[in-house]
Amino acid sequence: MKINQEQFQAAKAQYEARCEKATARFPERKEFAAQRLYTPEDIRDIDYNEKIGFPGEYPFTRGIQPTMYRGRLWTMRQYSGIASAEETNALYKYLLSMGTTGLSVAMDLPTQIGLDSDSPLAAGEVGKVGVAIDSLQDMEDIFEEIPLDKVSTSMTINGPAAVLLAMYIAVGRKQGVAEKDLRGTIQNDILKEYIARGTYIFPPRPSMRLVTDTFAYCSREIPHWNTISVGAYHIREAGASTVQEVAFAFANAIAYIEASLAAGQQVDDFAPNISWIFTAGLDFFPEVAKFRAARRLWAKIMKERFGAKKEKAQMLRFHVHTAGSVLTAQQPDNNVVRIAWQAMAAILGGTQSLATCAKDEALSIPTRESATLALRTQQLLAHESGIADTIDPLAGSYYVESLTDAIEKEAQAYIDKIDTLGGAVAAIEAGYMQAEMAANAYADQQAIETKKHIVVGVNEFVQEDEHPHGDVLHVDPAVGERQVAKLNRLKEARDNAAVTAALARLRQVARTEENLMPVLIEAVETYATLGEICGILREEFGEYTQSKAAF
Repeated sequence: MKINQEQFQAAKAQYEARCEKATARFPERKEFAAQRLYTPEDIRDIDYNEKIGFPGEYPFTRGIQPTMYRGRLWTMRQYSGIASAEETNALYKYLLSMGTTGLSVAMDLPTQIGLDSDSPLAAGEVGKVGVAIDSLQDMEDIFEEIPLDKVSTSMTINGPAAVLLAMYIAVGRKQGVAEKDLRGTIQNDILKEYIARGTYIFPPRPSMRLVTDTFAYCSREIPHWNTISVGAYHIREAGASTVQEVAFAFANAIAYIEASLAAGQQVDDFAPNISWIFTAGLDFFPEVAKFRAARRLWAKIMKERFGAKKEKAQMLRFHVHTAGSVLTAQQPDNNVVRIAWQAMAAILGGTQSLATCAKDEALSIPTRESATLALRTQQLLAHESGIADTIDPLAGSYYVESLTDAIEKEAQAYIDKIDTLGGAVAAIEAGYMQAEMAANAYADQQAIETKKHIVVGVNEFVQEDEHPHGDVLHVDPAVGERQVAKLNRLKEARDNAAVTAALARLRQVARTEENLMPVLIEAVETYATLGEICGILREEFGEYTQSKAAF
C-alpha cells in the first residue's frame, strides 16, 4: 500500500474536523476503549517478517499450521459429563454420533478435590456438575465401547490430575491400547486453582511435583499426550481482563517450565506437550487479536527465555471454550447468538480445538438438545460460513494488527512485574494476581450497574413478562446413593490386600523424589479409590488452606 504522507496528513486533518462537527450534533454513545479510527499510522512500526510472518513459521502469529483449517478443521468438543459413569457413557456415544470429534470430560466437585462419593463432604454434590469418578471401575464404565486409540480425550482435572491420568492409562491397557497411542489432555494446572477456581488439594510445592512428574512420565511414555492445559480460561472467567488472561497464564506456565528444568528435564523434551485453554469473550476483535498476540509472545518466550529449539516447543497450541460467565439466565435464547460470535472469534484467531457453551448453561447442566445445538454451531461455522476457507483473514487490518501489538506489549509488562516479585508462585502467595483480577472484575461489574456496558435482557431491553424457561436438566438426587452403593460393592469385591500394599508403596515413594506416576498406575489398577490415594498424599504432603492474601 502506497501512502503519500503529505496528502495523508492533510486528509486526516480534514477528517478530524468533520468528526468535530459530527460529534457536536451527534455525541458519541459512550467512552470507547478503541480509537475512533485506525490507519496505517497505527501499524507503521510493525515489521511484517519479524512480527507477522507466515502460518506454520516462527513467531506463529498467523497460526501454527501452514494450511490451518484448509487441511484439517479444529477438534470439535463439548464439555460434558453428568451423574454416573453409565449415563456419561451414553451421552458420549450420542455426542460422537452427532459429529463431535473429541471428548471433554466434566467431573463432579468431589472428584475435582480428590474425594470419594461416600465422603461426608461429598454429600449433595455427587454427579451434579459432572460425572463422579471414584475408581478405575468408573473410568472403565465411562469409556465402555469407546476405543481410546480412536478418540482424543480432554479431562478438566487439576489437583488429582495425575491420578485420573493413571486411571485413563489403565483403561487403555485393558482395551489393549498402548500408551504411545493415547491422545488427549489433562488440565493439570494447579497454580490457577489458587488464584481462580479453588479446587486445590495440596500446597503449591508438592502440587508442582505432581505436575513435573506427569511431564517427565508422559514425555517418555505417552508422546501424544498433552501433559498440561494451562488454564487461561479460568483466570478470565474469575474476573481477569483480556491482557491479564494471557499474562497470568503465561506466568504460571513459566513457573512450571522452570520447575521442570530444575528437576533435570530438557525443555525440548516436555514443552511440545504443553497445551492451553483460553476463553473467547464477547468483545470480538480484541479476542481475535488476543490469540494472535499470545502465539507470538509465547514463541518469543520459549525461544529467547528458555532456548527451545524445536518448533513444537515454541508453538502455542490451544483449546478455546466460549465464555460461560457472559451467558444470561434472562432471555437465554440470546445466548445462542453470543456463543456463535464467540466461536467465530476463536476460529478466526486460529484455535486447534473448540468447545461451545450451550444456551442454558446459566440455568443448569445443558440438556441433550441444547448441547446438540452448541455442536451444530461449530459445524455451521466450519461448513457454511466460509470463515475457515482462508488463513488469518483479519491479518493486515489496522485495528487488529494494532490490537495484537498492544496486547503483546501489555502482557509482557505484567510478566516482567511478576518476575520482579519472584515468579508466579511468589506472586500468588503475595496475592498480586488475585488483587489485579478482583479490581478488574469490580470495574466490569460497575460498568454493568451504571449501564456503561449494556447486557441485553439484563440491564437494558428487559422483558418484565418473560415466559418461564423451557426444560432444564435436573440431576436425580438419588445418583449419590447409587454411586455410594456401587463404591461399596467395589470395595467388597476387590483384592483389599493388594490395595493396602499399593497404598503403602505410594506412601513410600511420596517421601522420596521418585516419579509418582508408575506407583499411581499400580494403585489404580488394584482399584484403590481416588479418595484413598489422595488421602495418602494428603497425609504426606499436607492440605492447602487459603490464607488471607496480602492484597
